[in-house]
Order: sequence, then C-alpha cells, then structure tokens
Amino acid sequence: MATIRVYMTMSLDGYVTGPQDSMDDPMGVGGFRLFNWLDRRNDPGVSGQVVGESMATRALIAGRRTYEHANHWQGDHHNGVPMFILTHNVPDGPPPGTVRFVTDARECAAQARAAAGDGDVMVHGAGATQALLAAGEVDELEMHVVPVLLGQGRRLFDNLPPDHVELELMRQLTPGDEVDRLQQVTHLRYRVVQ
Repeated sequence: MATIRVYMTMSLDGYVTGPQDSMDDPMGVGGFRLFNWLDRRNDPGVSGQVVGESMATRALIAGRRTYEHANHWQGDHHNGVPMFILTHNVPDGPPPGTVRFVTDARECAAQARAAAGDGDVMVHGAGATQALLAAGEVDELEMHVVPVLLGQGRRLFDNLPPDHVELELMRQLTPGDEVDRLQQVTHLRYRVVQ
C-alpha cells in the first residue's frame, strides 16, 4: 500500500510561510527564505537526494489554498502524477490536467493511495496536513527545517485536535559544512506511530 508522506519546509519556529501570504505573494513577507536550500536540489548531496525522493512520488495531495497559491502548478506538479486537492468547495467546471477535487480527507487519502499503487503520496500544505493528521491518514512526515525564526506567518501544525500524535525519527540528514549558511537545512523523516 502507498505511503502518505507530508513534505514540508518550515522555519525552526514552525512557520511554512511568512506573514501576509496571498495569491500575489504566496510565501508572504520573507517566506521565500525557507527555500534557499532548494538552490542545491540538483547537487549530489543530501538536499538533492531528498528532492529526488519527493519527485519520485506517484501522487500528490494538497490543500486548495496551497494549490491556488502555487498557481495550480500549471496543471502538473511533477511527471503528470495525479493531484488530489482537498477542498471545502469543489469549483465549477472540469479540473485541469490530472487534478481531482475531494471534500473529505479520508476519501482523498484513499483515492491518492489507489492512484499511487505501491509508490508514495506527497502531501503539501498546512491545511491538508492538518486535515489528514486529524483523520489518521498520514504515515510519515518529511520535514525540511530551516535554521531561521520567521516569528509570524502560517504554522504547519496549528488547528490539530488535542490528541497527541506520536512520532518516531526514521532519518536525519544535514548538508555538509561546504553549504552556505543561508542554504542550511535539516531533513527529518518521522513515522507516525499509530
């Protein structure tokens, strides 16, 4: 069965965007600082490895807000994989490309797992992550933690129910000392303990 894995970059204080994110400024004020590590995505080091793994996923789940702020990924997140957009309201008209709009987190997870077969499902977005965690549908978290404190913005783990979500660290990767300070990141992979 497919593994549903959240792939998110966040600041050390838990923000995935800076303040005042919008369609015109999707990462908010100062939020693009979180993605300096992606400048090394084609390098042979750990950041390249992590990006390669994420691009090998066979389906994508994202929240509607993330999907819209990313300009719909121009209809193709990567390699034509099916995209399942978790939303409260399905828009009128046919969705573009491989996009499917789904209103229930469990149903969204089931459709994405079926589409991915024995591969992995990538999850993007704070809203989708929160909904899938609350529904018990996240298997793993791949967190790219950037050593910066944004102080404000959109937090990844707000709005979760009061139940604990226990995690087991599976992997921790950091680039070597040759990486510029502004491109530093720690890649953490956790298994959700059911």
